[in-house]
Amino acid sequence: MSTPGGVLRAAAGLTSAGGDEPPVTIPRGPAREAAEHELSKPAYHENDPSWFLRALNKFWEWVDKLFDAASGVAPGGTLGLVVILLAVVAVAAAFWWRLGTPRRSPTSAAPLFDDRPRSAAEHRAAADAHAAQGHWNQAVQERMRALVRSLEERALLDPRPGRTADEAASEAARPLPGHADRLHAAARDFDDVTYGGRTGTPDTYQRLTALDTEVERTTPDLTTAPGAPR
Repeated sequence: MSTPGGVLRAAAGLTSAGGDEPPVTIPRGPAREAAEHELSKPAYHENDPSWFLRALNKFWEWVDKLFDAASGVAPGGTLGLVVILLAVVAVAAAFWWRLGTPRRSPTSAAPLFDDRPRSAAEHRAAADAHAAQGHWNQAVQERMRALVRSLEERALLDPRPGRTADEAASEAARPLPGHADRLHAAARDFDDVTYGGRTGTPDTYQRLTALDTEVERTTPDLTTAPGAPR
């Protein structure tokens, strides 16, 4: 393997042709080129850091400069900057704990039913079939449709094309006041999986199924049902 002595020998070869002759003065250019040629050999760069490490070092140098600049303007210098950062993290954590994971708002309030009318029994059968296959989004949707269609079949809701899940929950809460909160929660579950980008779960489906069953057995307040005398 070549050693740094090669540079000295290369330079020596340019400065003297023999031991008995007087030293020869040479221009700087050739000497520099000889040294650069020698130092460019791979043997001198076997232990150089990789491009990734060099880029990483540059990044941390930039972060260090940024931190120094920020600490210079923050009250209390570096310690003050650390306290401010910890306070920001604590506030963000408190909001996250209080509000929970952000939920996407539904992007549409499209009708609850599609163009082809089906009975409550048909919607329940479709919901059970989707649940058996683990298709929880579709199972939740069909169970909510079964619940609303059942209320229409019992004349607790007027059959109305274009009704949304939220509207159905608000209207159904009048003859079924004891289930108002759960009806609104069911409508939110429907909107979340249909328009909000969330994924249905077995728990969500079981809640809707239990609500559908309980509503089916509940005696409604007929004084608030459609067509009831005012």
